[in-house]
Amino acid sequence: MKKEEFAVIATGGKQYKVSEGGLVSVEKIKTTGVEYKKGDKISFDKVLLVDDGKDTTIGTPYIKGAKVDAEIVEIGRARKVMVVKYKQKSRYLKRNGHRQPFFKVKITSIK
Repeated sequence: MKKEEFAVIATGGKQYKVSEGGLVSVEKIKTTGVEYKKGDKISFDKVLLVDDGKDTTIGTPYIKGAKVDAEIVEIGRARKVMVVKYKQKSRYLKRNGHRQPFFKVKITSIK
């Protein structure tokens, strides 16, 4: 059985285990002056770990020169999360909804 190459990247305050050809839903990426759209190519340079099946490279905290290339497949917002604040006996009730924006990306290469 052949081991699959994978990497661990950091983006949006979270860490994701990615492999080539895989789909990952990440937090919306905000860059000043740049609006991303479907089909755009992006690269993640904050690579924490790379494993090719034989060797494992661990960064301190990031691996110099390593990057993961990806293509934006979908831009959307997640399902609504209801936030409710309630205090009994005081007639206090606040309801609020939130939909978190996301990018669904397809990993094209790990370098």
